[in-house]
Amino acid sequence: MILARMFVIILLVGLVPGLSARASGLDTLADGGHARVTVVIDGDTVVLDDGREVRMVGIQAPKLPLGRPNFPTWPLGPEAKVALERMVLGRSVNVHLAPTPEDRHGRVLAHLTRSDDGLWLQGELLKQGLARVYTFPDNRVMAKELLGFERQARRDGVGIWALSYYDVRTAENVGRNIGTFQIVEGLVWDTAQVKKNIYINFGADWRSDFTIKVKARKEPLFRDAGIDLLGLKGKRVRVRGWVKSKNGPLIELDHPERLELYDDTNIGEIR
Repeated sequence: MILARMFVIILLVGLVPGLSARASGLDTLADGGHARVTVVIDGDTVVLDDGREVRMVGIQAPKLPLGRPNFPTWPLGPEAKVALERMVLGRSVNVHLAPTPEDRHGRVLAHLTRSDDGLWLQGELLKQGLARVYTFPDNRVMAKELLGFERQARRDGVGIWALSYYDVRTAENVGRNIGTFQIVEGLVWDTAQVKKNIYINFGADWRSDFTIKVKARKEPLFRDAGIDLLGLKGKRVRVRGWVKSKNGPLIELDHPERLELYDDTNIGEIR
């Protein structure tokens, strides 16, 4: 009953005038034409009437098994699919191709907007709390805008952000979540470069405490984004990625959009 009531709230929020997500920066992406959505596979994947399967880049909706044995349905996975169906099934969408426009499965990677009113589907799903931001080093356009939508939904406690399953983890408790995609917050204890890697440590014992690892050759990407990796000691940060087990829980970063810094001048606010 709680999930059912929550989903009703999600749908109502999506219908409130003025809350629709729009994006002006999508016109910088290659034009992939327009087509009608004939099938919604899950909360971030659709099939068009020209035969293309489109993975909506920049977000990750709660996952469904989709025929995979022993794969659990993530909480609100079915609801995210239904919400996307309500937005686009049978309607025409504009395809804004990502810089890397195809994945290894042959799916088109793109941002989608509704042809009739310009609704940006990725942004709307994030605003309704039905997805998390999920970027890659070769596909990170519009990340700033997407992260803004996600933060607002989390502050409002809507959709997935009302469920403990999707809680932002801490550097102290993320060790329970090895092998999963998580968002983690914590205070940086120390930083160091060891040979070809930069390590951002969140505790005194690097052998067991949470760590972020960045290949040193990736450091210029972070510097260009205004992030001094070796200068993060004493800073509070938020990082997202797949949690591995290597001398304690570890997330490896390869682009700066997955690392958010808190603003020293506005405590509690992301920079």
